Amino acid sequence: MSWSRVSAADVEPQAWKNKGGTTRELLAWPHAHDWALRISVARVERDGPFSAFPGVHRWLAVIGGAGLRLFDWPQSLGDEPLRFDGGLAPAAELIKGETEVFNVMERRGNLEVQSASHVLLPRTPWVGLFTVEGGLLEHGHRAMPLAPLTLAWCEAPAVQSCVFTGPDVTGSHAWWLTWSGE
Repeated sequence: MSWSRVSAADVEPQAWKNKGGTTRELLAWPHAHDWALRISVARVERDGPFSAFPGVHRWLAVIGGAGLRLFDWPQSLGDEPLRFDGGLAPAAELIKGETEVFNVMERRGNLEVQSASHVLLPRTPWVGLFTVEGGLLEHGHRAMPLAPLTLAWCEAPAVQSCVFTGPDVTGSHAWWLTWSGE
């Protein structure tokens, strides 16, 4: 059992096909071409529809900028991630200029996304943590510093407490991700 991590700063942005923004893919797991989870950070640069992903559940949280509207619902910095059907391809309307978002897509299994403000006792075959501002991830008796915009994940984690401490004590800018194949 070991943790892996990747920072958005180490990933080259890729332009969207519709030219509406860019994406930095942090993880496509377990395989790039046959993923159950896909996690990225994106910059939405102009209004327009999201790509359709039929059969995919999506979570989106604003992590920079003034926010955007999806389904006529405003999403702003600090809001809990919005979960929606990826097949709907909602139109995004920027509120005041470019906005950065944390984007999670799941197409197989059962994923939960929740604030990292509490201690997590992993009981799933895959666990992850995404932090906007960076901080310290402690699992058992090990501590791992995380840079801003970093995803850390572990396959088959030991059932030991996971604690995240970041500059935002409310945990509103960091999320636990737990996945099971059930």
